[in-house]
Amino acid sequence: MGHDHGPSTASVAAGSGTLSGSFRKRLVLTIAISGTITVIQVVGGLLSGSLALLADAAHSLTDAVGVSLALGAVTLAQRAPTPRRTFGFYRVEIFSAVLNALLLLGIFVWVLWSAIGRFRNPVEVEGGLMFAVAVGGLLANLVGLWLLRDAKDQSLNLRGAYLEVLGDALGSVAVIVGGLVILFTGWQAADPVASIVIGLLIVPRSYGLLRDAVHVLLEATPQDMDLGEVRGHLLAERGVVDVHDLHAWTVTSGMPVLTAHVVVDEAVVREEGLGVVLGRLQGCVGEHFDVAHSTVQVEPVGHVEGAVHE
Repeated sequence: MGHDHGPSTASVAAGSGTLSGSFRKRLVLTIAISGTITVIQVVGGLLSGSLALLADAAHSLTDAVGVSLALGAVTLAQRAPTPRRTFGFYRVEIFSAVLNALLLLGIFVWVLWSAIGRFRNPVEVEGGLMFAVAVGGLLANLVGLWLLRDAKDQSLNLRGAYLEVLGDALGSVAVIVGGLVILFTGWQAADPVASIVIGLLIVPRSYGLLRDAVHVLLEATPQDMDLGEVRGHLLAERGVVDVHDLHAWTVTSGMPVLTAHVVVDEAVVREEGLGVVLGRLQGCVGEHFDVAHSTVQVEPVGHVEGAVHE
């Protein structure tokens, strides 16, 4: 049986253990930005009477909490594996993504409920102040997006953090539009409408993030991997007769794992040697599918799984 293990090539390059580790400093800066935005928007929302600003503030707070969860997950994921946790704490990053998604959905429910209340009992809103605070929030969020621009495609955990900041930036745009409408037309309903828009921006992002995180937690086959194609590549290797018990899953973002039982002609094993055969098979998986952690069990033709020999 052969074993090839370690983080993905991207994580090795970063020297961080996970793909998220190299973005730790950027996460800290993003938390500081989100926290500052939250304070400014809360003060601005209370002074202007804008529900949209308060909704955006709640979203910014969720950003700060969500990115903090991401940072905590990144930190835990750097801990070395132990005999009881052979993959270390890598999976914590995926749990963090789930919590981020649930936080976002909770914000949506609160925003929708509050907006309905505003339609029933309108509140006078200061459009000018609402607009000014929203512009400041948008600029700060753009900085956060810039900081995480390279992270979003590297880790599910960091993708969640990026999407939260992106959603908040779009929410700031909605508040800006609402502020301008109130400022120039006096239509106060623009404020709860902007709040609902912010809430609706949250839902698809939350659903997508939650779906992808649950996919990993269920140990489903990585979305960019076709097991039929993997089987075909292995069967094309010299001496391979059959492939069975083929499984693939994801430990954390950028760390796919694969196991397979490969039936190999005994003549080929004798000719090349078991080590060479294993190297070819694992090299095939690593080269074509970027799987750095693979376990391959080589079996002779006629081998019966679980058979007892005296």
